[in-house]
Amino acid sequence: MSELNRHWIVGPGALGRLIALRLATRASEGVEVALLGRRRLAASQTLVTPDGTPLTRALTMATVDTPPSPPPDVVHLVTKAYAADAAHRTLAAHLPPGTPLVLWQNGFDCQPRLTERHAGPVLCATTTEGAFVASDDRVVHAGHGQTLVGALDGGHRALADALARRLDGAGLPARAVGDIRARLWQKLAVNAAINPLVARFRIRNGQLRDRPFRPMVEAVIIEVAGIMAAEGVAPPEGEGLEGWRALVWRVVAGTANNRASMLQDVLAGRPTEHRAILGPLLAAAARHGQEVPRIAALQAELCGLATNLADPASPC
Repeated sequence: MSELNRHWIVGPGALGRLIALRLATRASEGVEVALLGRRRLAASQTLVTPDGTPLTRALTMATVDTPPSPPPDVVHLVTKAYAADAAHRTLAAHLPPGTPLVLWQNGFDCQPRLTERHAGPVLCATTTEGAFVASDDRVVHAGHGQTLVGALDGGHRALADALARRLDGAGLPARAVGDIRARLWQKLAVNAAINPLVARFRIRNGQLRDRPFRPMVEAVIIEVAGIMAAEGVAPPEGEGLEGWRALVWRVVAGTANNRASMLQDVLAGRPTEHRAILGPLLAAAARHGQEVPRIAALQAELCGLATNLADPASPC
């Protein structure tokens, strides 16, 4: 098993830079980090920790078209979900067969495809770490969380354990799990009940507790719970509809002042990840012969937003 010392982080957004800068703090242990994007950022990058401490590190900067050498021990694909396939196609030609790939995307859209397509082991990651970009050379770690990693089929456990240890040692608490598929579905269920509505109405998460939004959330939860039951995915605590309801409202309360990532994308005029979040639910509902009018309406409403009309990955 490789020591996983050479890391390529593809996608220099908030999460990508957070991962890169935390891993770069382990340079004395032989960890090397390269940050790849569509354009080169300043090599000197600053991470502001949750307690306000600035950590500045020099990273190797490159583009996906012209990656650095030598090849990596592991590639972290941290692009938005709608950009993951294109980024992987560009990058794959530069990777030796067998290079591990870690997918950090929201939703459950690109993960099965890239697991099949990639010429090497694939792990998926889901995280509750919070971060946002302050400038081209500064990212803020807004809040600590936990990262779970694993393969969709439960395999590659030694690799998942090694990656979790590396992340954990870099200050990103992580552990390997054998049920990452269920974990991704659970996160998708929460995101589906929160992100599309706050993006559609341009509100903070906590406002979902008030009318007229609370009944809208409840309608989505009911549809999501039906889909999860058909897929054989249980809520992390509790059972059935009440378990999903408790989970969603707990997350809403815990993130009351947050602007969800989908809302941030709308406000910035960027494409959103509505396909990666709502698309798998609509596909699952169709497979099981379920009617999900509220989820379908949300998909149509988000497709109608001007920010998505120019999105080449949009199904609209």
